[in-house]
Amino acid sequence: MVKRRKMIKDFVKEVEDSVKKPVEKLFSGRFDKVVSTGSTLLDLAISGGRVRGGGIPGGIIFEIFGPPGTGKTGVLAEIGASVQMRGGQIAFLDPEARLDREYSEMMGIPIPKEFYCQPDFVSELFKFVNEWKPKTGDVTNVILADSLTALSTELQDEGKDQYGMKRAKDFSEGLRHVCRKIAKSGWVIACSNQVREGPLGESVPGGKGIPFYASVRVRVGPHSSGKYIKGSMTTKAGYKIEKKYGIRSICIVKKNTVDDPFREVPVTFLFGYGIDDVRENIQYVKEVTKVDRYDCLGKEYRGIEQAIKHIEDNNLMEDLRNKVIDLWEDIEKRFKEKSIRERKRRI
Repeated sequence: MVKRRKMIKDFVKEVEDSVKKPVEKLFSGRFDKVVSTGSTLLDLAISGGRVRGGGIPGGIIFEIFGPPGTGKTGVLAEIGASVQMRGGQIAFLDPEARLDREYSEMMGIPIPKEFYCQPDFVSELFKFVNEWKPKTGDVTNVILADSLTALSTELQDEGKDQYGMKRAKDFSEGLRHVCRKIAKSGWVIACSNQVREGPLGESVPGGKGIPFYASVRVRVGPHSSGKYIKGSMTTKAGYKIEKKYGIRSICIVKKNTVDDPFREVPVTFLFGYGIDDVRENIQYVKEVTKVDRYDCLGKEYRGIEQAIKHIEDNNLMEDLRNKVIDLWEDIEKRFKEKSIRERKRRI
């Protein structure tokens, strides 16, 4: 009996030690080369349990997929801007041929001509990836592809691949080789994809290769509270005008080999601006702390627009971000402690 109790105590200690350490992956990315998505909450959902602040680690494939008009391109643009701010280089693959170069520069994402490509076929995309040679090696470089849905094959153009079998095969073979290349170099391939409804549920074009080789897959869709961010004003004549100036989406981490999956976070996109990180951070603090007003680090407001203005006017964005990270880490710590207690009770 004494021997059995000692064995149980030893086992409990092993469980506690294993919970305190991150789960080792075959390849879980380069956390010395983390890229931000532009959203504090999405960064935390992806890898907040592995590195403070989270983000996309280098050396992996990241896929964001969902219906049209939910912010997929917006996330890719924010990733590109994050890389360039840190001195990295980006390449933009534009199969849909709809990137507005002037607009991207206005958004702070200048793309050199030699790093911009409009591939028609899957093979052309992987040819570009294999031949790309960015000058910066000590920081993260990113290849953005928007979107994979628009890529086809030579056989499809000839009408000989009705079911897309050749496209699926090309994706699978290309990704297998590319994964090794980016793992060694520490690059990130961030791509967007559409969704298709079928008899077996939701799927993405391109076969099983993309879901298999992507280390992180984020499904984005309209938020349950309503898709649009609206504002209104009244003219001098007393006429009230309403305008939609942004969208609110919900991001679900459907697959995650670098941290825990299935986390859900809201993301707000403002037209002509990008991700409104301050808005979601203020909202997160209010919901988690369960207060009636919006806490703006020493000052409180009833309305979120006034709270956002106070944060931005006083340059408190980084302080707010750190507060969100602290709250998130405290919640995660409590979940782990609860998990340990439940394991002990089962033993």
